[in-house]
Amino acid sequence: MDRKENVIFGVNGPVVTVRDSKTFFMQEMVLVGRERLVGEVIRVTAQETLIQVYEETTGVRPGDPVIATGEPLSVTLGPGLVGDILDGIERPLRAIAAKDGVFIGRGTPVGMLDTEKRWPTHLTVSVGEELTGGSVFAEVRETESFLHRSMIPPSLSGMVVWAAPDGEYTIEEPVLRLRDADGAEHAVMLAQKWPIRQPRPFRERLPFTTPLITGQRVIDSVFPIAKGGTAAIPGGFGTGKTMTQHQLAKWCDADLIVYVGCGERGNEMTQVLDEFGELIDPRTGKKLTERTILIANTSNMPVAAREASIYTGITLAEYFRDMGYDVAMMADSTSRWAEALREISGRLEEMPAEEGFPAYLPSRLSAFYERAGSVNALSGHRGSVTVVGAVSPQGNDFSEPVTQNTKRFTRVFWALDKSLAYARHYPSINWMDSYSEYGPELAPYFNARVNPNFTECRRRIVSLLLEESSLMEIVKLVGADVLPDDQRLIIDIARVIRVGFLQQNAYHPDDTYVPLEKQFLMMQTILYLYDAAKALVETGKPAARITETGLYEKLIRMKFDIPNSDLSGFDTVKAEIDATMARLFEPPKEPLSAR
Repeated sequence: MDRKENVIFGVNGPVVTVRDSKTFFMQEMVLVGRERLVGEVIRVTAQETLIQVYEETTGVRPGDPVIATGEPLSVTLGPGLVGDILDGIERPLRAIAAKDGVFIGRGTPVGMLDTEKRWPTHLTVSVGEELTGGSVFAEVRETESFLHRSMIPPSLSGMVVWAAPDGEYTIEEPVLRLRDADGAEHAVMLAQKWPIRQPRPFRERLPFTTPLITGQRVIDSVFPIAKGGTAAIPGGFGTGKTMTQHQLAKWCDADLIVYVGCGERGNEMTQVLDEFGELIDPRTGKKLTERTILIANTSNMPVAAREASIYTGITLAEYFRDMGYDVAMMADSTSRWAEALREISGRLEEMPAEEGFPAYLPSRLSAFYERAGSVNALSGHRGSVTVVGAVSPQGNDFSEPVTQNTKRFTRVFWALDKSLAYARHYPSINWMDSYSEYGPELAPYFNARVNPNFTECRRRIVSLLLEESSLMEIVKLVGADVLPDDQRLIIDIARVIRVGFLQQNAYHPDDTYVPLEKQFLMMQTILYLYDAAKALVETGKPAARITETGLYEKLIRMKFDIPNSDLSGFDTVKAEIDATMARLFEPPKEPLSAR
């Protein structure tokens, strides 16, 4: 489509109005003003066209040109994404900073990907092969620990009539030529474009059978998430949402991490960039950034780009999913994204719904989370996109619209608790308010891969925590002294579960990440003590005698005392429990004075 120049009629923040133009179509990308700022068409009527601009509009005025590109707002997908730092519309921030310095300017003419870098490319197809959309045709070693698989665009298919020899190519050089069914030939490059608001196609959606292993006990063992699943992390200021997502990004067993900082404070994003640059990937021994994509859209960046950043992140995640990789996307936070929707909706003078959010907030959240999933991709590979979205309810009010609507569309709810965070209990996930709907679907995996009793142990652990919660209501009213010994025992064991199992130390080498085998043995050992202590209490022995033995403190410390590399220490702990219980079961010796 030929570019046709129109002029601006009015400017209202990031919203620009063009009058009497029939050039534009919905969701078209346009270039606004003399600095060619990137924008997107969001409303078209016979009288006017409304455009949201993804950069600061200061200095833009009526009469400035608006150029139609004829394409929807899209991202470039190809080698060069992994390890880079992008803004909300995929512009590389390092390249922009190299041109503009510390303070990034507007309209900087920088491509989404480096078009001059040459990538070592291995062609995996030959002349005469029939290829369909999504087929892998080349492999590029993008980083030392990540192999990029270049794919045919989904809309293209045909027979290979020419293939370049293995060598080094830029993302814009043709490496393949296809002849379609109509006889037309098409050049295929290492990169392709895709509209960010359009989900990428796949062959079929697969059931959830494999958990995303994070090494965090409260998540893996109590509230697990499946690969391809969706989770929400709601919590007020200071409850540890960002740090929980950092921990997941560092340790989860996904092949690639897409971290979207949507409207977060600049110092938090700086911390993310610094930490990820220093972390060593435990899977490869290389830097974690070699399998990470960071999208930084801080709170002082244009609000419209904040709204687009979530779609940019999920599109990149789907692209790598189609290669056959398991991708974990961290969105921090969807509340800031919803606030951007509210601000733009207000400037469009739309009818507000609850708390000023637009009426289409639920449908937008649903469309976003529905793009997660485990699929059989067009390439024939199995891949997944797992989405973990943080929610920042004002005043820690979980009844506000973003949290409630997110709860409708996610199957895991990790509710962060301010009181736990202030007590330095991390992760501060409240075991009473949280839940996971993936438990039954993942039970076969845990029982087959870890231990046949894994699911039963998990059920009993959760049951004890629920019983403790009920008992604590009584304790608050009348005190613990009125409880019988069997109920006191439940409170003591629940404390071991809370402090010794659910609480984790991110700075301890053996506690920051815990393998599933150790998680199971910890649960099993706690229940082993509970069963032995319950049998003792049933004989009439007081529960206080068990407390005096120090076994509870021993079990609380076992997460530190037993290294991840040698789990034989659990046998020693069980032997100590047996020996201690044997002594307690013995009747007291008769004093000499009574003989």
